[in-house]
Amino acid sequence: MAARTKSAKDRPSYRCTECGWTTAKWLGRCPECQAWGTVEEYGTPAVRTTAAGRVSTAALPIGQVDGRQATARSTGVDELDRVLGGGLVPGAVVLLAGEPGVGKSTLLLDVAAKAASPEHRTLYVTGEESASQVRLRADRINALDDDLYLAAETDLSAVLGHLDAVRPSLLIMDSVQTVASPEIDGAPGGMAQVREVAGALIRASKERGMSTLLVGHVTKDGAIAGPRLLEHLVDVVLHFEGDRHARLRLVRGVKNRYGATDEVGCFELHDEGITGLADPSGLFLTRRDAPVPGTCLTVTLEGRRPLVAEVQALTVDSQIPSPRRTTSGLETSRVSMMLAVLEQRGRISALGKRDIYSATVGGVKLSEPAADLAVALALASAASDTPLPKNLVAIGEVGLAGEVRRVTGVQRRLAEAHRLGFTHALVPSDPGKVPAGMQVTEVANVGEALRVLPRGRRRAAEDTRGGAPGTESTDAPRSVDTRR
Repeated sequence: MAARTKSAKDRPSYRCTECGWTTAKWLGRCPECQAWGTVEEYGTPAVRTTAAGRVSTAALPIGQVDGRQATARSTGVDELDRVLGGGLVPGAVVLLAGEPGVGKSTLLLDVAAKAASPEHRTLYVTGEESASQVRLRADRINALDDDLYLAAETDLSAVLGHLDAVRPSLLIMDSVQTVASPEIDGAPGGMAQVREVAGALIRASKERGMSTLLVGHVTKDGAIAGPRLLEHLVDVVLHFEGDRHARLRLVRGVKNRYGATDEVGCFELHDEGITGLADPSGLFLTRRDAPVPGTCLTVTLEGRRPLVAEVQALTVDSQIPSPRRTTSGLETSRVSMMLAVLEQRGRISALGKRDIYSATVGGVKLSEPAADLAVALALASAASDTPLPKNLVAIGEVGLAGEVRRVTGVQRRLAEAHRLGFTHALVPSDPGKVPAGMQVTEVANVGEALRVLPRGRRRAAEDTRGGAPGTESTDAPRSVDTRR
């Protein structure tokens, strides 16, 4: 007699624990969410119904709900409060992620000391270092307080025990990937362990009205390590960014249930710790007595904060058949596009066969299109070996046709430039109200913008075919009357 084949009901099924995708066979990687190791076997679920139960609190009209329980409390660090939307809300869970060595532990240890008080104790739990190592860092950055408690634990049950003993108002867990639950199989940092640890800490935070700051590791491509569910469970997700060779550090909000997500906090990392920068524009400028060829200033927006930054360019004769194109702090693709626009629309042929080096000052990264005009002018200035006028800023996006397009926040950018003492600006058409006493010149294309270079040197950098197309008119760029 032939053996009975398994019916579809008896066959095992597999499901991704991250996104719920199902399949008939096991796979190492979910093709739906691209997560590794999340496909697990599960049986045919029994049909169950849930009966209505007793409610914990009665439903109220939303106007009668007391909102005072969600009042934010300051962390003591103004720049972090700016990103959080005023401070830490009781019961809120914040996930702070960043590259190794960027300064996450230093920042949170400073927050732990400044937020501690007799009425609001702080518990700092470290799973990556010993308690003595954290104490040494606290001595270095002067982060000592009698109401700041320190524990070195990697067991979830021990962490929950410390919460019962200390009863803190603020918990800092450094980091969530180093803690494991004995009830869950797998090594610390695994999908199941991170999910269980984060879920337990979030429940404890909501039940106790305790604010929680979780440190998260990142993968090599910059994404937060662990299940994507972690970012959905927490209330706030912050990214700590910065070049380890520069002093500037940025805390950028990615998700915030209590405030805006377009705020950015600026910090300076030094030997004595980390401090907030209420006015960080000075880090991105080079103070010099006379203008230098190949430099141009622009105003970039980090969130809603305008920052004046300097773009530098250098051109030298190439010694190899394929000229070098090196960038630092700028997108290589946009710099290459500006080179093509200058050669084709600006008739500057001296750039095609030369080595080009372009960079920003202070470690700032300029990725928004509003810096295109400053990059183009810096390259043209370097090609002609002619400095741009002093106290000039350039704002605008440059298209492939050579046109200068409008960008957002022109008035805020001009106000910041005027506050720092800049008197002349190149902007796209119709900039709106401009600061009194500031000369604002509207330019429609790259050809008009290049007229800020001295005429003799500009002609030396142009090709023998003549000026840029569309700029045959001898009319000068229109200046905006600041009296309106």
